[in-house]
Amino acid sequence: MTGFQTTHAFSGFSVDDIDAARTFYGDTLGLEVSTNAMGFLDIRLPQGGSVLVYAKPNHTPASFTILNFPVEDVEAAVDDLNARGVVTKIYTDPDFGTDEKGIAHGAPGRGPDIAWFTDPAGNVLSVLAAV
Repeated sequence: MTGFQTTHAFSGFSVDDIDAARTFYGDTLGLEVSTNAMGFLDIRLPQGGSVLVYAKPNHTPASFTILNFPVEDVEAAVDDLNARGVVTKIYTDPDFGTDEKGIAHGAPGRGPDIAWFTDPAGNVLSVLAAV
């Protein structure tokens, strides 16, 4: 008998429309997406690992960032996402708001440049400056 193991660990989150999620993550973001035997989506991350996406009745979007994409240039990534039809979120918080493109510019003690956007189910994702 084996005990707890960390091999093959994965993360997951819910959506309200599995087909819209497949289109968004596969076609819009360009990730490798397949459908498993249970009808859930398996998103393969380019550097290894995977994320399970499942439909949930009465889905409520996560209240936190569920997936982060480190990038060399946040502004260029935002421009690319906008060209794909993805709208970045604008936050007006006086201490950590975003500019008109939706980019929160980092500073020492505040973290890297980052921009947030949502999937069709309202879950929050981000692009952030690679450290």
